[in-house]
Amino acid sequence: MSDSNFASVVAVLPVTDHEKAVAWYQSWIGRAPDLVPMEGVAEWQLTGNAWIQVSVDPEPAGRTTAVVGVLDLDAQRAACAAVDVAVGEINDYGFVKTAEAVDPAGNKILFVQEVDQG
Repeated sequence: MSDSNFASVVAVLPVTDHEKAVAWYQSWIGRAPDLVPMEGVAEWQLTGNAWIQVSVDPEPAGRTTAVVGVLDLDAQRAACAAVDVAVGEINDYGFVKTAEAVDPAGNKILFVQEVDQG
């Protein structure tokens, strides 16, 4: 099947405390959820058809990783620090740089910046 069939991607992050999680995501994303389709679910559109969904689901909470591509990892770390969202140190693998944040439920947000090999 051709990749042209794909329309969107949603990273679902299960949490135990919806209110605390929404506040945390709202801090680093910089705005309230774009959608609240039902009680216990909040969604943010990060770009195009790429979304993050926070959903109350206690059993798998804290075991998910969402990879978020950014254009400038240093700027993302600074923006998170400005709203008291801790992001770990930068790991440089030559072709990508990464830094990780952990939400209140324990889910990981891995910020990734591609490195120009030119």
